[in-house]
Amino acid sequence: MARRRSRARLPMAVLAAAAVMGTTAVTGAPATASPAAAQGPDRPTIRYTEYGIPHIIASDWEGLGTGYGYAAAKDNICTLADTYLMVDARRSRYLGPDGRTSPGQNQNTTTNLNSDLYFQRLKDDMVVERLLNRPAPDGPEPEVREAVRGYVQGYNRYLAETGVDNLSDPACRGAAWVRPITELDVYRHAHAEIIMGSADALLDGQVNAVPPGASATAATAGGAGTARRPKPAEPMRPAETAKRIRDALARTRPQNMGSNALAVGSQGVSGGTGMLLANPHFPWQGKNRMWQSQLTIPGKLNVSGAGLLGLPAVNIGHNDDVAWSHTVATVAPFGLFDVQVDPLNPTMYLVDGAWERMTSQRVDVDVRNPDGSLGKVSRTLWSTRYGPVTTSIVGVQLPWAVSAHVVRDPNRDNLRALNTWFGLDRAKDVHDVVNVLETTQGVPFFNTIASDRRGDALYADIQAVPNITDEHAASCLTETGKLLFDQALPLPNVPPVSILDGKRSACDWPDAPNAAAPGLLDPHRQPRLIRSDFVGNANDSPWLANPEQPLSYPRVMGDTAAPRSLRTQELILTARNRIDGTDGLPGRGFTPETMGRLLFADNSRAADLTLDATVTACRSVAFGLVLVDGNLVDIREACPVLAAWKSHDFTLDSRGSWLFANYWAYLAGGQKPEKLPWKVPFDPEDPVHTPNSLDSGSSAVRDALARAVLALRRAGVPLNAALSEVQKVTRGGEQIPIHGSLGELGVLNVITPGQVDGRFDITFGSSFVQQVRFTADGPPEAYSVMAYSQSADPSSPHHADQTRLFSAGGWVTERYTEEQIAASPALRTKVLD
Repeated sequence: MARRRSRARLPMAVLAAAAVMGTTAVTGAPATASPAAAQGPDRPTIRYTEYGIPHIIASDWEGLGTGYGYAAAKDNICTLADTYLMVDARRSRYLGPDGRTSPGQNQNTTTNLNSDLYFQRLKDDMVVERLLNRPAPDGPEPEVREAVRGYVQGYNRYLAETGVDNLSDPACRGAAWVRPITELDVYRHAHAEIIMGSADALLDGQVNAVPPGASATAATAGGAGTARRPKPAEPMRPAETAKRIRDALARTRPQNMGSNALAVGSQGVSGGTGMLLANPHFPWQGKNRMWQSQLTIPGKLNVSGAGLLGLPAVNIGHNDDVAWSHTVATVAPFGLFDVQVDPLNPTMYLVDGAWERMTSQRVDVDVRNPDGSLGKVSRTLWSTRYGPVTTSIVGVQLPWAVSAHVVRDPNRDNLRALNTWFGLDRAKDVHDVVNVLETTQGVPFFNTIASDRRGDALYADIQAVPNITDEHAASCLTETGKLLFDQALPLPNVPPVSILDGKRSACDWPDAPNAAAPGLLDPHRQPRLIRSDFVGNANDSPWLANPEQPLSYPRVMGDTAAPRSLRTQELILTARNRIDGTDGLPGRGFTPETMGRLLFADNSRAADLTLDATVTACRSVAFGLVLVDGNLVDIREACPVLAAWKSHDFTLDSRGSWLFANYWAYLAGGQKPEKLPWKVPFDPEDPVHTPNSLDSGSSAVRDALARAVLALRRAGVPLNAALSEVQKVTRGGEQIPIHGSLGELGVLNVITPGQVDGRFDITFGSSFVQQVRFTADGPPEAYSVMAYSQSADPSSPHHADQTRLFSAGGWVTERYTEEQIAASPALRTKVLD
């Protein structure tokens, strides 16, 4: 039976509206399909087209990196400079120790001081330098080294030409911390991105870990833990600790990063051989912004897409033959070990019946005092054979008492990800993608979804995974670890965190013969699937990449036969119905127009499943009065508002959607979706349609609706407010309405509002959105939109232009060939002499 579709305002496949580059100097001539262009220009050349998208062409990798570094700095110099300040561990020196920053995925998750201590430890250990001294594949490939060398030249050239005091962005104009960079800065930044999966969860716990009875300032190498007997700590209760960690992960994970990706093969594409929808959900502020470019070395490379700022490669995009994207996987990008310590000397720990001494390390960072003078903070940090000691995870305390918890990060020695992305940029088909993933094993905590010109669609969760097989887990998990790892207990999308018995050396992650590095799971044991209809992922485990062919894998990769998120259900149902032609749209199979509708319809799976029952519950309340938290709430006004919201969408003109979103937050907030008052429970034989049928007689439904009504009234928001009136992003004083909503509502176009610099704004969600279609011959046909625009500089003409376009549901028609680039009415060319 066809599913009811929302009546969204749908995007057109081809856009108008060209943006002009303002005062950018125009030199040289636009590249065309001439013999000279086929050989590559003598000097790195940047061709800007509509919306300030740079098409960078050079004759070698160093020149390509130079063009990339110059163009990236021009658009986002302050964001990049702030990132280099962070990885150099000098935020406290310039910005004070109490300021907030985000070394990981979230915004403002730790203090400048803690961040500096964390990164100074990495600097003191020379982690990145050691990796750079290794030959490929452990160290960077020659092409990577050349591109990074060029990137530094390009970045520094822009800074020298402009001058710190003349920067257009007030966020760092004249700032003493804006400086020329080195290649080591770039590699440290890349390494920070690779390890960020563990940073948010464990950074504070590592830099604040002190032995019992000591303080952070007293924790010196000479006698921490030996001067006085530790005070007895309250024993950890495994069930309570596991629940607190699970709940904290469930709260924070949806606010980190996520993504949707759908690859369609030859059986599901109308008028083509393969298609891909890339929809990463990344922060709208800070170092994890994405930036779009095309990179070309004639005869060697031609790739278009986007990547994290400051990494001179395309992380998500396409070349002539393959398109790919990443989604955040359900692998925990770290593991913990529980080590027994000597209660009289808690820096001694037991392994295989013998006591070992922890390693102490004094870390010093400069700090700016309130009077402007410089001081120094020294702290002693502790490590074991498994890794550093931590006393918290996602804010949950892990007391250092009769035992201590230590961290092992599978990505600490990983710079291979740079080789991975450079390899993907040159892949020829999905089989080549698999080969790159297996041989480099550098992807950190991401799935890869790809489609190729031949008509194959690939899902692959091949990454740097701890080598914890099911057998190893059964033998080595602690009691708390079993509860965290157990599939039946964690919430959906919460990774299986391992806590292994550190008393036995055999419980360390064993080496696998095919793995790219010690302690990693054999890549051949990691799931992959190639089909000619479709595969996809919306941050659930690999199990239902395609429901017709469920996957199996070690538990460390995620759950199986478990409820799927509403967003996963929405992705699968939309793909199935479009390929079958049962979604009410003309024809069968995907086209660029219908692929755009998939995302910007903004349909809510939660509303599909529960709106009718919610309206019934609303109308059945006697006199419309509900008592919640001592407040008598009249909900009668909500009933007709919800009943009139028949489209179930979060488009800008939808009325009732904001009320429903608030209601759903109270009804489902933080608990397993299958624990809601459903009449039909989850059935692993029908995982896409179950659970379903909300119990309209449940008091939980009435209470949640009353709480939502009360919250909106207190906020002064009408119950029938259009989404455009309440969900906006601020750009230079302009308030731009944004469509989409929370992933928990089963909306694919994820948009998450929150507090930004004291105001209600968009914090993360759809960022670089791209769809690509291949045909048997001819160039790829691609459309994209950068939801938050190319530049963080409020004075840039490209600070809000694509944000307005995204607001209108529009797409940028990609210019990929030399002829298409040369035909741009907005073409501006910068030749780097």
